[in-house]
Amino acid sequence: MFIVGCVGPLSVDRMIEKAWRLVESGRVDRISEDSWGVVGDHGTYTVARDYKGRVTCNCPGFRSKKRCSHSTAVIILTKLKR
Repeated sequence: MFIVGCVGPLSVDRMIEKAWRLVESGRVDRISEDSWGVVGDHGTYTVARDYKGRVTCNCPGFRSKKRCSHSTAVIILTKLKR
């Protein structure tokens, strides 16, 4: 679920666009059944999915805003592979 508005300097629409670019450029790699490495613009981050299906990312943006393009890319990728 995405909330319309602004997430810091990155709007939700821009975050989704960036997530799609990460997926399309092959910058999301599955590490294990429930974790992925995502090569972002400022480093490689780990996105993990818990038993309830919630995702978390270890990037600074996710820690402060609870959403980021890395976690969104994993959500997109896992939805496409269903």
